[in-house]
Amino acid sequence: GEFEAGISKNGQTREHALLAFTLGVKQLIVGVNKMDSTEPPYSEARFEEIKKEVSSYIKKIGYTPAAVAFVPISGWHGDNMLEPSSKMPWFKGWAVERKEGKADGKCLIEALDAILPPSRPTDKALRLPLQDVYKIGGIGTVPVGRVETGVLKPGTV
Repeated sequence: GEFEAGISKNGQTREHALLAFTLGVKQLIVGVNKMDSTEPPYSEARFEEIKKEVSSYIKKIGYTPAAVAFVPISGWHGDNMLEPSSKMPWFKGWAVERKEGKADGKCLIEALDAILPPSRPTDKALRLPLQDVYKIGGIGTVPVGRVETGVLKPGTV
């Protein structure tokens, strides 16, 4: 199936997890989608099989599986996205343990809300690499970038 293709040697699931780790993404959430399409639909065994295999892979690249929320979802039907789904009564929720503390919940939005904002070096000089520059008629030139270090406030020249 699609999961097998994604987790295979050159699969996109592996590639995305490795890229995230390589680019410094410290926190991870795994949404196991298309639970409505499992055989039988909303299969606990299929979720556990995928969770086990993904846990094994992300551990190899450097993540701690205990710090990763695994959430069975159906994006199409909205199951476990914003509120717990009655179609997966076997799913008692996700829980993560990390040095900053524990977190738990029942659905994807709660896992997203539990992501801790990364600490930013606000005491350093302002570094704002430009990503793009737009020329907007009636407004002017608008630079677009991300503050990597330092602080940028309205009115800063």
